Amino acid sequence: MLDIPKTGEEVKPTTERKRQRKLTSEVWADFEFIKPQRNGELRCKCKRCGKDFNAESKSGTGNLKRHLDRCKKRCYRDVGQMLLESGSGGSLANRAPDFNPNVFRELLTMAVVKHELPFQFVEYEGIRKCFNYLNPDLNIVSRNTIKADLIKKFKNEKMRVKEVLSVAPGRIAFTSDCWSSITTDGYMSFTAHFIDSAWRLQKLILNFSFLPPPHTGLAMSNHIYSLLKEWGIQKKVFSITLDNASSNDCMADFLKSEIDLVCEGAYFHVRCCAHIMNLIVQDGLKEIDEAIYKVRESVKYCKGSQSRKQKFFNSVAHVELQSSRGLRQDVPTRWNSTYLMLESVLYYKKAFIHLQRTDANYVNCPTTEEWGRIEKIFKFLKVFYDVTNAFSGSKYPTANLY
Repeated sequence: MLDIPKTGEEVKPTTERKRQRKLTSEVWADFEFIKPQRNGELRCKCKRCGKDFNAESKSGTGNLKRHLDRCKKRCYRDVGQMLLESGSGGSLANRAPDFNPNVFRELLTMAVVKHELPFQFVEYEGIRKCFNYLNPDLNIVSRNTIKADLIKKFKNEKMRVKEVLSVAPGRIAFTSDCWSSITTDGYMSFTAHFIDSAWRLQKLILNFSFLPPPHTGLAMSNHIYSLLKEWGIQKKVFSITLDNASSNDCMADFLKSEIDLVCEGAYFHVRCCAHIMNLIVQDGLKEIDEAIYKVRESVKYCKGSQSRKQKFFNSVAHVELQSSRGLRQDVPTRWNSTYLMLESVLYYKKAFIHLQRTDANYVNCPTTEEWGRIEKIFKFLKVFYDVTNAFSGSKYPTANLY
């Protein structure tokens, strides 16, 4: 019988094998010798899949190399076949041994979209090194290829959404709003709400598109109608919900004359009830702005510098309150943020009173009378806050809540 050599060792001479040889090929890192056959033939097997091959020196290593290229259980990563999946609660899960470059490109494209990465991300030297380490044979794409893949993916998704809208059994309700960027460019959002064949409420954001000036009722109605035709749903419109700007009234009137509507458009134009609530509360806050002003300035003061933050935290610790809740600063144009600011400030009321005693620069602490008014304002606003949240729901019907 022949002695089975180990990887890197020499084959001992026997009566049948007179010359010594050393295993120098790289393929032996993936193969191991097994018990020879009765005829004395030397055999080896793949460490991954267990398939055995002829290991005689006269046979060479070409067949072993070809097997490694095709072996389904071979792994390029020394982390094994494990992948951290986001949906598995942080645990490691087995991954299929086959590597599909087309699937990889699609996943890479979706990662660029999901995390708002620049197209040049795929050309970063560090990223390319990571990809090359995971799979040395991977053909890494360029930023132009990712851009083309993204446009192709967008067109495919758009066709899928058009198909979903076309088979919707009933009419479709829409919501729309305009927004100005920091550079004063105008944009319009356009969202569809409908019931599918399984009686599930669906919401799809169809467009967030640039809206060139002028932002008149006629210009906006033309823009909306072009979007409806683009999606092929101009004959499936039921209603559109808008805020209370005067240009929206004109836009709704122009659209009524171009679209075939239920009941001659009596239910077409729906006014945003959450916006009406916002106008009511904003008007009321003007009458009590002095107390609100002091609260807002108090929050700004505590967040103004690191030393002020530390003084505030010292006062919080002194009155034995939790500092983890933090202070919230409002946006004057959104009253519900004012409600949330009052909620945080009232929790730290004792801390603000203590800060006034220890910090001479803090001059906007509300008086005892103003603290009482702030508490009453907070309780009053809570009703509007709850109602606005109910009206603002997007996963359940809201028309019946008015």
